[in-house]
Amino acid sequence: MTGSFPRSPGRWLVLLAALPAVVLLALMLGAADVAPGDVLRALGGVGDPSTVLIVRGIRLPRVALALLVGGALGMSGAVLQGTLRNPLAEPYLLGVSGGAAVGAVLAVGWGVALPPLVALAAFVGAVLAVAGVLTLARWAGGADARTLLVAGVVIGAFANATIMVVMATAAPDVTRNALWWMMGSVAAAGWRDVALLGLVLAIVGAIVVHRARALDVLALGAESADALGIDAERAGRTFFLLASLLAAATVAVAGLVGFVGLLVPHLARALAGSRSRAVLATSALGGAVLVVAADLVARTVRAPAELPLGAVTALLGVPFFLWRLRGRG
Repeated sequence: MTGSFPRSPGRWLVLLAALPAVVLLALMLGAADVAPGDVLRALGGVGDPSTVLIVRGIRLPRVALALLVGGALGMSGAVLQGTLRNPLAEPYLLGVSGGAAVGAVLAVGWGVALPPLVALAAFVGAVLAVAGVLTLARWAGGADARTLLVAGVVIGAFANATIMVVMATAAPDVTRNALWWMMGSVAAAGWRDVALLGLVLAIVGAIVVHRARALDVLALGAESADALGIDAERAGRTFFLLASLLAAATVAVAGLVGFVGLLVPHLARALAGSRSRAVLATSALGGAVLVVAADLVARTVRAPAELPLGAVTALLGVPFFLWRLRGRG
């Protein structure tokens, strides 16, 4: 049945149990470790004031944002791979990250210091990049899966060139700030960021899950989809937009966190099978676990210094990408 959950409930339950476990570890560990019991008391506002501040004021919004970033990127990657019928597709291959990076770098270069304004500039840049991809694909003769993929690569290359030009003439402190943002981080997480991304994920995620049957049909190919009453080009364009919005929202609040959308859907299909609704749910859950764990590594492996979150996810994602690429060769 479409949307059925995995036939291997044991593996599904392991993934489900991993979520609270990694969240608890993320709340416990850091520059100052907190015992499990103290974490639970602090979450209720009870205990030493400094512990309550560390857990509720600093770590909890950071963990919440990491959960949402991972969930959104995992779902975005699953949608793109299903739409484009390409297991190597992921949000940052399709111009979304490049457009967001251009928006943020331009904002920083123009002296914008307020994080919400930089986030807004990143989101606008991502949306413009998506519009550029769709326009370029239409000029090339149609917005089918392959054309969208090529158009995304072209827009991404143009965005990278723009960033290099801007940063070549920027002041050193501007370049440093822009580079850190481009490497991804949830260190400055606030409840406003959590609310923004949570709202986008709730709305767009619900639409994607509701339309999961169309995603299943697209996997059969354009001719089969048309025969079953689904306009393949229109449906593909819609899913591309929805996936891009999810990725753009994550870039706006956390910078560039790559390879999550590539890695997680593969693991989700191994657990959930091929049905899109189950893959989407598993990708969201798996992405949440992965990003929280990666952020925990980023802030503890060289504490009190922090590694960029995007660098940690890339260290996991690049070998996987090369392995998949070799397997398709």
